[in-house]
Amino acid sequence: MTVSNRRQFLKVAGLGAAGLAAHSLSSKAARAASERPNIIWIYSDDHAQNAVSAYGGRLAQVAPTPNIDRLAHEGVLFRNSFVTNSICGPCRAVIQTGKHSHLNGFRQNGDRFDPTQQTFPKLLQKAGYQTAVFGKWHLATEPAGYDAWEVLPGQGHYYNPDFITPKGLIQEPGYVSDLITDKALNWLDNQRAADKPFMLMIQHKAPHREWEPGPDHLTLFDDVEIPEPDNLFDDYEGRGTAAREQDMTIEKTMRMNADLKVWGKESSQPGGPEHGTWKRTYGRMTEEQRKNWDAAYDPKNKAFLEKDLKGQDLVRWKYQRYMKDYLRCIRSVDDNVGRVLDHLKEKGLDKNTVVFYSSDQSFYLGEHGWFDKRFIYEESLRTPLLARWPGVVKAGSEVEPMVQNLDMAETFLDMAGAPIPGDMQGASLVPLMKGETPADWRKSIYYQYYEGEKAVHAVYCHYGVRTQRYKLVYFYDLDEWEFYDLATDPQEMRSVYNEETYADVVRGLKVELKRLRELYKVPEEKKPKA
Repeated sequence: MTVSNRRQFLKVAGLGAAGLAAHSLSSKAARAASERPNIIWIYSDDHAQNAVSAYGGRLAQVAPTPNIDRLAHEGVLFRNSFVTNSICGPCRAVIQTGKHSHLNGFRQNGDRFDPTQQTFPKLLQKAGYQTAVFGKWHLATEPAGYDAWEVLPGQGHYYNPDFITPKGLIQEPGYVSDLITDKALNWLDNQRAADKPFMLMIQHKAPHREWEPGPDHLTLFDDVEIPEPDNLFDDYEGRGTAAREQDMTIEKTMRMNADLKVWGKESSQPGGPEHGTWKRTYGRMTEEQRKNWDAAYDPKNKAFLEKDLKGQDLVRWKYQRYMKDYLRCIRSVDDNVGRVLDHLKEKGLDKNTVVFYSSDQSFYLGEHGWFDKRFIYEESLRTPLLARWPGVVKAGSEVEPMVQNLDMAETFLDMAGAPIPGDMQGASLVPLMKGETPADWRKSIYYQYYEGEKAVHAVYCHYGVRTQRYKLVYFYDLDEWEFYDLATDPQEMRSVYNEETYADVVRGLKVELKRLRELYKVPEEKKPKA
């Protein structure tokens, strides 16, 4: 077509120079919208980094996570991923807001999330994204900024769980990890608008306590011996009051009935439908589900009771039962991660969808003799983070710099091409995912835990700073400091706070801790108790 003919065509078509420019911009905008990636955030609860086989460790061979590992093989694994406050609700509030607990208002479980505040899903909606969340929410108020949602009340249940929906409370028959995935895939196929990018959050309850395996995995690991950590029988020598006075040991804290499924072993055993533990667990099952459960657990329990174990032998048995149930719950999560990845490929969505896998925090798998989380120590401070982004992230790559859950809201917005508000406190991980480390990337992270010694598990309030090598912690209700050299003591078995050799390092970290508290606008804490 000649220039003259082209001008005549545009004139007839009603497109002058201005119209041509507008048409071109409109086409670019439409093309940009179609090219913006979809985002799927798969989030579990209490999944220890040490229980993801892509990270290696003592469980990698006996309890692999092949589908979660696919994200590392086909994308990126974050080697040093940490949380800001190792407890369920607060971690979720940080993801929503990109702000530390003291600013988003959700410091501890039992708080209520303010749904009117700025959150990343609201900003994604403004940027043209559809948003949806299914599964565990745990923020006390209904989700805001989501086009579709169905969430578990509180911690939720493993068997035949209830869901809070925009239309009210419903109960669904089945196992919770499968049901959450069903809802997410149904939304993908039947409810979203196909011409808009989406952000989908799939948030599992598992493997949260009370570790009830699904019907497909009740006997998994029966013939496997789970390796013990070196410090299963830690005596807390060389640590402070907080480590000695916690209430989260496998030996003393773990319950034989609800936690370890040995009904009738304690005076608190379920006596029937009026017992709270019975209602929460076994009491929710159908007759067929109980039959399968009893067939799996009754022979194992009978063999255990006949042995009448004591002392360290009993702790070792409890560790094995705990770990096998915990890992059985994870296998169900891993199966459902595989379902999501396979479904994306089947529907042709895999090439333009970023898939993340993470957990709200990590968990103690017998290290220090513990279960649960809360402490700034490595096993609960770290959390798994893996992601696949076809065509952008190099398959099999790893990120070494320190990242936090504080960075996720900013990352989602950056991927969507949406502005990142200046009051968010993290930084987008997109450059790191592309293999680039910004010159000003953080060299330290800040952590603070608020619940205190009167809350469940009796972990004292504390805050601290971690660098690549060192960690300084202040238990402010106790007025006690701890300091660890992670290069020489990676298991944090002995605080060297008072050693003269480290005096200069400690002084420098106190300056850095003060800087971080000012940077993140952390208010002064109450004075230590008299």
